[in-house]
Amino acid sequence: MEQIEIRRVPGTRESTVILQIIGPLTLATLFDLQAALRELGTADAIIDLTDVPYIDSAGLGAILSQWAHAQRNSAKFAVAGMCERVVTLLKITKVDSLLPAFPTVAAAEASFAAAVGA
Repeated sequence: MEQIEIRRVPGTRESTVILQIIGPLTLATLFDLQAALRELGTADAIIDLTDVPYIDSAGLGAILSQWAHAQRNSAKFAVAGMCERVVTLLKITKVDSLLPAFPTVAAAEASFAAAVGA
């Protein structure tokens, strides 16, 4: 059975939470991800996918759900560190134009700071 590890890490800004995901985001690991996302509440969030080798439609749905939740609550949201396989999934599903995605967590955090300063 597939497993994931989810680490909650504080961002450089007090209002930012980073979720580091380790392992595949699939239907089998969906409930762990959903529980971690619920704990975020309305915090600004970055989902670090650096150690995620692949995502299925259920994992993508959970990420999109969190993005929509952030939009409704005027919170900042980004994904970071996607491997080529995940980037391809986002392109095929046309989600790449919706989700704010960055090559690194640091780049995502910089975008949050720039949005505050704007």
